[in-house]
Amino acid sequence: MFDNLSERLDSAFKLLKGEGRINEINVASTVKEIRRALVDADVNYKIAKELTDRIKDKAIGEKVITSVSPGQLMVKIVKDELAELMGGREEELNLQGKPTVILIAGLQGSGKTTFSGKLANFLKTKKGRNPLLVAADIYRPAAMEQLRVLGEQIKVPVFLELENKSAVSIAQNAIAHAKANGNNIVIIDTAGRLAIDEMMMNEVAAIKSAVNPQEILFVVDSMTGQDAVNTAKAFNERLDFTGVVLTKLDGDTRGGAALTIRYTVDKPIKFVSMGEKMEALDIFYPERMAQRILGMGDITTLVERAQAQFDEVQAKKLEKKIRANKFDFEDFREQLAQIKKMGNIKDLLAMIPGVSKAIKEIDISDDAFKGIEAMINSMTPFERSNPDVIDGSRRKRIAKGSGKDIGEVNAFMKQFEQMKQMMGMMNKMKGPGMGMPGMMPSRK
Repeated sequence: MFDNLSERLDSAFKLLKGEGRINEINVASTVKEIRRALVDADVNYKIAKELTDRIKDKAIGEKVITSVSPGQLMVKIVKDELAELMGGREEELNLQGKPTVILIAGLQGSGKTTFSGKLANFLKTKKGRNPLLVAADIYRPAAMEQLRVLGEQIKVPVFLELENKSAVSIAQNAIAHAKANGNNIVIIDTAGRLAIDEMMMNEVAAIKSAVNPQEILFVVDSMTGQDAVNTAKAFNERLDFTGVVLTKLDGDTRGGAALTIRYTVDKPIKFVSMGEKMEALDIFYPERMAQRILGMGDITTLVERAQAQFDEVQAKKLEKKIRANKFDFEDFREQLAQIKKMGNIKDLLAMIPGVSKAIKEIDISDDAFKGIEAMINSMTPFERSNPDVIDGSRRKRIAKGSGKDIGEVNAFMKQFEQMKQMMGMMNKMKGPGMGMPGMMPSRK
């Protein structure tokens, strides 16, 4: 995500390396490179120029204290300006309605239906709400089926009227159903088109007029470049939407255009969505995103994701087992399952400051843990609970059952034992502490 932009900005800051102070000459050359980096990342030239002019004015006006280098000061100024460009602060959803109605709009293929499922899951698990998903795409039966499947997956009801050919009527009937069944959130997934057309705009505008939603979220594919901004303008003129959702930020994208939507339409970015997992949805924090673009990591989001997956009761139970040196393969498998729920593995690692650059060229697949899981699943329940009984013959059987060679099984067993020892040492030194040091997915 934004790898190329991050790399180009880093190169620009290096122009100030070794400089004792900031002056108009060295700032001008640095700012010029920053502007080029932004334009190459698909940021509109006018916006890039305005942004870099502000950066230049601030940099020249700043005094560099002895403990901060000119390069470090420039990084801070750029971070602050990028965060401001993206809205400055996070924006909460308006959940005041009874029920709250959230209308989802956007082009076909932007990720509307997947986002609708993620949003329902977010509001259910993080906000304690009782959502109802509404399939209002009357043109694509596949979209209705996709929403139904997602609803089953996250255990959220889906309102379907397969024979009804009026999206407005479906939306109205869904709200009546929600009121009768105690659903306090209604999420309406509307139809998209491959391009903006009058019929599409009239329909979604008619739904808005009929149901008076508290939130209208425009979902945009971050990989569509400047078209994303143009589409956002068109939708905003007709719908006056309340917020933007950026999807596919984990793709191979320059991403700059998506980041300037906030500046262009003056509407907040409320969520970022990455991948297909229902848990992979984050509130959009402009400052955190600016930090990630500059390769500074995002520890806060990483910790929040971890806290969302690891409950306190389970953590205390696991801690007791670690202290008693009874951590086993069953525990390890459970921990792997929790980590996988947190999102894309490479994206998680990139949230750790300094790691993003180090893993840029490394392909870490989301399936990186499959080999480990296959070996654990090939063990008997007794073996998983009693790792010490796994001798040579058992290892051969585990290797055969998991499709691995004996060397891979031996290496995994050795890593597991080293991990247990390290956990024991950490607990002795620091007291309470969870984690799985030493166990990383293999490089593909």
